Amino acid sequence: MKFLLPAAFSFAATIPIVVVFYLLKRKRTEKIVSSTLLWQKYLAETQASSPFQKLKNNWLLWLQLLFLLLLLFATARPYFSGHTQKSQLRVIILDASASMKSRDVLPNRFEKSRADVLTLINGMLDDDESILLLVSSRPQVKVSATSNKSALRKGLADSEATDARTGLSEALKLAETLTRDRIGSEIHLFSDGAVKTLGEFENKALNVIYHQVGVGNRNLGIIGLDIRENPENRAQRAVYVNVANFSTNSETVVLKLSLDGREINQQPLSIAAGQTVPSVFISSQEKDGVFTVSIDAADDLATDNKASIPSLISRPVKTLLVTRGNRFLEKALRAAPNVELQVSEDFAGNLVPSPDLVVLDNVVPKVWPGINTLAFHVDNTNWFNVMGVTPNPALVDWKMAHPVLRYASMDNVQVAETMTIKTPAWAEVLAESQQTPLILAGEVDRHKAIWVGFDNLQSTWPLRISFPIFIANSVKWLSPNSLGADLMVNAGDPFRRTFSEPVASYELRFPDGHTAKFQNETNSFEVVVGATDTSGIYRLTTGTNQLDFTVNLLNPEESNITPASALTFGKFTKVEATQATLGNKEIWKYFTLAALFFLLFEWWFYHRRTA
Repeated sequence: MKFLLPAAFSFAATIPIVVVFYLLKRKRTEKIVSSTLLWQKYLAETQASSPFQKLKNNWLLWLQLLFLLLLLFATARPYFSGHTQKSQLRVIILDASASMKSRDVLPNRFEKSRADVLTLINGMLDDDESILLLVSSRPQVKVSATSNKSALRKGLADSEATDARTGLSEALKLAETLTRDRIGSEIHLFSDGAVKTLGEFENKALNVIYHQVGVGNRNLGIIGLDIRENPENRAQRAVYVNVANFSTNSETVVLKLSLDGREINQQPLSIAAGQTVPSVFISSQEKDGVFTVSIDAADDLATDNKASIPSLISRPVKTLLVTRGNRFLEKALRAAPNVELQVSEDFAGNLVPSPDLVVLDNVVPKVWPGINTLAFHVDNTNWFNVMGVTPNPALVDWKMAHPVLRYASMDNVQVAETMTIKTPAWAEVLAESQQTPLILAGEVDRHKAIWVGFDNLQSTWPLRISFPIFIANSVKWLSPNSLGADLMVNAGDPFRRTFSEPVASYELRFPDGHTAKFQNETNSFEVVVGATDTSGIYRLTTGTNQLDFTVNLLNPEESNITPASALTFGKFTKVEATQATLGNKEIWKYFTLAALFFLLFEWWFYHRRTA
């Protein structure tokens, strides 16, 4: 047994004081009575002149001394050392992602983990330091390295769970930098392990102590949501939904569709264990609105039981094709939904009315378009520098998850040659060879851009079904009049919107109804909303303009709430969930309770004698 506050033993000086009280003679108060016959013994005791008497065996004295000793030990804060190694620094990572809201443990996983973290903080020694990291879509340092338990407790109390995915990999990278060259440091992770492989840490030798939380896996969730025009009737909308059952039993639920809060349709769904069921709703729409799908599942996680997507009334997409002659590309553009196509051999920038987007086919225009652009085999030094030509590049990877390549497989596409570039900072690589990127997409100069590094006529791509699909997807992604899919983001991801004029300030209404005003960067045309950790419908107001956008979870890893008993760090390394003692176990509470017991016993014993 050890003591956190050994200086408290100085209060042992109170013990002799109690003994002195029992050595003192009691002074009687004289009373006039009719007879002293019954008071002879009392009068004999008062005749002694000495203030002290011989110490007698008195149970009350022993009880009071025992009471003082117990209080003395409680004040000194005795404890037994736990099984964890004493460390110079602890990095505490608290998972605040959506799966931590699961109610398989009460009140939920996050609150259970927060209570465990508090126990760890309370068990810190005076020379211990701790760092508190809160991680959802990205890690956040709630409390820097400190020995101040009050600061750590306050940071823990200010932590809340979110509706976002977990950025555990980024949190471990941060923890690795914080513990580097700190001998004996520990990383305490409080999580349910809802994360993909952590292979990048296989050779890092991180001293991770994994405190696993959660016991169940009953959950159904909406993991996919999209909206398109009904191919058979463009005045209608087709809402595509994917519902997954991560439980071990089959479940039957009702999938409901509503528009601006008004229910318009529902479908019963029977989903086998571990399966995903797609569903499609067809609905009419007369004005801009927000479609919401929901399931009535009585599961352990409510966050993924609802998802919303804005739907805008589409207008014709005025498209300008700048080409010297490409029938494949022209036919693909004319076949794309809702496209008004105009063909020209050059772009001078003075067209009236101005097009919504420009497609450049192997032509460098006199004036580069200041609008959204799809460029085939065109060099623009403002975007990147061309370093040469790569002959016969083999496609090794492409991202079908991106909206531009959705359903557009690049299998069996052969290319004669392509421009060789280095990926610019503004762009995301959608398709690439071993030597160079082949297709890029991103935002540059406040406009969306898609760049294809090769001439499609010098490839087999126009002969593949993926080519018209790519063109239709590109028009939809580049069009400023899209249905509204670009107004939906995953929880934790920033929402971005570019306006035609600078935005000095804006107001944001959150899903719970409260509003907040924000100042924007000076002369900035773009608004970036980072506070998207809560799923629901947001309203962005800039001047007299209002724009609704939605935030959803739509993440299979978070919806699969089965707790992981171990974290995998690469092929050969994993960390098992630990049940070790969280820290030094203080036992002062037991001494205090014992002292209270003896105090009550003394009261009973005294009154029993005097009754």
